[in-house]
Amino acid sequence: MDKPRPSRLPPITETKPDQAPVTVRRFLTGDSIEEITHLLHRAYARQKAIGLDPLAGRQDYARTLDRVLNSECFLAFMDHEQDNQRIVGVILLNEHEQVTFPEYFLRDGVAHFAMFAVDPTLQAIGVGTRLLDTCVRRARELGNTQMALSMAKPDAALLRYYERRGYEQVQEWQWPYTNYVSLILAKDI
Repeated sequence: MDKPRPSRLPPITETKPDQAPVTVRRFLTGDSIEEITHLLHRAYARQKAIGLDPLAGRQDYARTLDRVLNSECFLAFMDHEQDNQRIVGVILLNEHEQVTFPEYFLRDGVAHFAMFAVDPTLQAIGVGTRLLDTCVRRARELGNTQMALSMAKPDAALLRYYERRGYEQVQEWQWPYTNYVSLILAKDI
């Protein structure tokens, strides 16, 4: 695997949840896997530009469908008329994969999210916050007391984004399908 090129990613701007007129709902059978996949590719292009190779940034339609069907998938839509049918965000809760999971994800009371993406043209207005809040609420409903995630260790801006939201590093992990070490972050919910 190629090593990521050292580079500085642009900062991730703080979100303001009251700015985004967003509807978040569960994935429905008629939702477009193609649209979700294209959204993922656009959102993860920032990491790909510096040589990181995240699965969500290159997965095909079949892989997206598999991941959506093996998790609780939530989608975000803008409430204003011209965008109310366009998927602008996605997140998976408790995805079940065919690979070995980080030990932390397997602990009792720990939920995890993955494949988190917001349309790059709509970031920093609260879409991501709404998706994250939805996952936390659902995780609590399921009896969980912590939320965890996996992120690319070289992405310092993304780490700061999660640290501002109370997440702390608990483990490092190497997924078999990425070219970088991941950080496992968690927080009490």
